[in-house]
Amino acid sequence: MKLSNRVLNRTLLARQHLLERSELGAHELCDHLVGVQAQDMLPPFLALWSRTVDFDPETVSKALDDRSLVRITLMRGTIHLVTPPDALRIAPHIQPELEKIPFRKGFNSGALIGLDPEEVRARGEAMLGDEPTPAAALRERAAALYPDRDPGAVVQAWLYQLPVLQTPPRGRWGDSSRPVWSRVRPWLGASLDPGYPLEELLLRYLRAFGPATTMDMQTWSKLTGMKKAVEKLGDRVRTYTDERGRTLYDAADARLADPDIPAPVRLLGWYDNVILSHQDRTRIVPDGHAPTLRAFANQVSPILIDGFLSGVYKVFSKGGTATLRISPHARWSGADRDAVESEALALLAFTEPARTHVVEILDPGADLRR
Repeated sequence: MKLSNRVLNRTLLARQHLLERSELGAHELCDHLVGVQAQDMLPPFLALWSRTVDFDPETVSKALDDRSLVRITLMRGTIHLVTPPDALRIAPHIQPELEKIPFRKGFNSGALIGLDPEEVRARGEAMLGDEPTPAAALRERAAALYPDRDPGAVVQAWLYQLPVLQTPPRGRWGDSSRPVWSRVRPWLGASLDPGYPLEELLLRYLRAFGPATTMDMQTWSKLTGMKKAVEKLGDRVRTYTDERGRTLYDAADARLADPDIPAPVRLLGWYDNVILSHQDRTRIVPDGHAPTLRAFANQVSPILIDGFLSGVYKVFSKGGTATLRISPHARWSGADRDAVESEALALLAFTEPARTHVVEILDPGADLRR
């Protein structure tokens, strides 16, 4: 069965809870989505706000404090907000790839070339100890141990080599404190679980992002061996083809969405996984309109109209005013402009309740920094 791009779009939005806001709580949604992007403080809150009804950001802050949610490096080597069981069972798949990074020639201009990786790891484990440690303290310890090396590069190596996670206060609502790191076992009271099959992880990916090709799965996870893992699922998956004839895999019991169902305007956070988790992003990103990752790093965020990336926005806060500035990718209809402005004002009410709210819609392609 061949699936149109619009079927793939609506199915992705439905599985991401972007067609209709969900009644799921933060923990349940993080489980369903296999974590939400949390490289910075605000994006996970925007991800949950855009997908759930009456989202209270304090639920995430409390969950970080009681350790029922954690921030840990997982897919694509980026921080994700996940439940502890997912931290313990997904990290063993990701960790071997992370550990290869620090001693590659290109890592920090070869800052660690000549060092023994096992010695660096052992010293890092001792320096992290059993208590959460601020990044600044780790840099001081690295400088003392390796006076002829860049201490920042040494700390980065430790954070790749060892299973670690970020602890509060960073990650709480409104708190962008510098990172504090802990080894996984002291924080969660449990070791990593290496017994979680890759095929089970991929089945969950399909339930949140499918139907998808094996290259889509690899793009999402940055892991290899997708084809072999999918084969192990047997009749738990079914196949389709896309408009270009490529094989798409999906959970056998998963439903496809009606391509004609309306898709409401959504304003997402930068690096939202719905934009970044397929090799072929045309199911949600029209050709030629994909912002570069460098643009996202400047807190430029996507706007979906009719289910597709149709513009970007950024919030500028100064004094008592918060301005949400928008750059459309093309000229919008009056109805689309009204819908975007309404959702933008709702977002500002969520993120900046104490400030006066202004929404500016610029000309198509305009520079948000103006």
